[in-house]
Amino acid sequence: MDYDIRKLRENLVLTRSWEPMEFTSWQDENLSWKEDCDIGDWSQMVEYRVSGPDALRFFSDFAVNNFEHFALGQAKHVIFCSQEGYVIGEGILIRFGGDDFEFQSGGPVWSWLDYNCKRGRYSLTCAEKRDCKFKYQVSGPKSLHLLERVTGQSLRDIQFMHVGKASILGVEVDLLRQGMSGEVGFEIQGPKAFGEQIYRHIYEQGQAFHIRRIGAKTAMVKHMEAAFPTVVHDYLPALTGAAEQGYWDAYSGRFNGFERFFKVSGSFEGQTVSDWYRNPCELGWSNRINLRHDFYGKEALARIKAQPSRKLVTLVWNPEDVADVAASMFRDGQPYDQMELPRTQWYSNHADKVVDGGQVIGIATNRCFSYYFRKTISHCSIDTAYAEVGREVSVVWGDPGSRQKVIRATVAPSPFKTDNRYADLNTIGD
Repeated sequence: MDYDIRKLRENLVLTRSWEPMEFTSWQDENLSWKEDCDIGDWSQMVEYRVSGPDALRFFSDFAVNNFEHFALGQAKHVIFCSQEGYVIGEGILIRFGGDDFEFQSGGPVWSWLDYNCKRGRYSLTCAEKRDCKFKYQVSGPKSLHLLERVTGQSLRDIQFMHVGKASILGVEVDLLRQGMSGEVGFEIQGPKAFGEQIYRHIYEQGQAFHIRRIGAKTAMVKHMEAAFPTVVHDYLPALTGAAEQGYWDAYSGRFNGFERFFKVSGSFEGQTVSDWYRNPCELGWSNRINLRHDFYGKEALARIKAQPSRKLVTLVWNPEDVADVAASMFRDGQPYDQMELPRTQWYSNHADKVVDGGQVIGIATNRCFSYYFRKTISHCSIDTAYAEVGREVSVVWGDPGSRQKVIRATVAPSPFKTDNRYADLNTIGD
């Protein structure tokens, strides 16, 4: 299926936040999950419930992951790809019962699952749910102490990517131990009707731990620092291939032709929409690909995993070059495109070409300024020959037709910040 590439740069959408842009300030909020703790509202994520004898087989047929060991109360980060091996979307799959699963995600991937679920090949029931649950992420070095205070119980036996049970203000809640910030963290999930009072209670009790609320300006900085590539922001969903024509015909009307999900900006120029697609290896997820079962896109992913052409790294942008972009606003002549702080708020795949000697060697996305590290950083899907830490490369800043600047950058590890998600909770002092 063809997609009109000319539409990709039209009518960019400013991020509509379920939270204000800032609470205290984006600078202060960026410090919170490294020094104290924070709370963010992710209740807008879709819950896609799948139940029945074939539920596990259904997910195994479409996800790249290994499901040989999937305990009750466990969660998995699952990835779904096209027949060509490009990522359609990803999310968290929780096993609540033997044949009862819930997939939580943003982007259109849940509807792609819905399409395949309803084609009659499986014995199961499936349903999209919205606004049924509140989902509050609390993370940071003080998050465990805060949540033990509000639940009145020890949470130290909850393993990473498992769900524990607790009560807050008499309301039974699920505590999913995860960590989108790269720190110890939990997502509190419960009935939406009690969400407001529970949020308020956590925030009030959190004052003793210097809690901060996370606004839209800061939320995606977490994803950048901790290496969580995100649909649209870092890749476009791979939904335009010929194999997806039936899905497109069935669901594009619901999403207004998917135009909300197919928006690009930045210096990178592709010839077709698939140039903004990424495979799991390019996004740091090669370890998720399990070839011991048959699944959608397996043949392509077997080739990609055997010999990946690119991998995910962090780029650290030269501060003098970044400062020159900002200073151009105060000089005569055409300025460079603005670098919003801390990151671009347009809902688009802002992709900048990364070059060496005039040759495109990678794509930089999700550029942001980390106030904690005092650095401008970005994800980069880069040719493996250039992925060595410390390697000097260049990023071209500026949309086509704008004044462009070549910015020096250095390859750094991904994730950029230390990953503390797996910490043994029993070693955390009182």
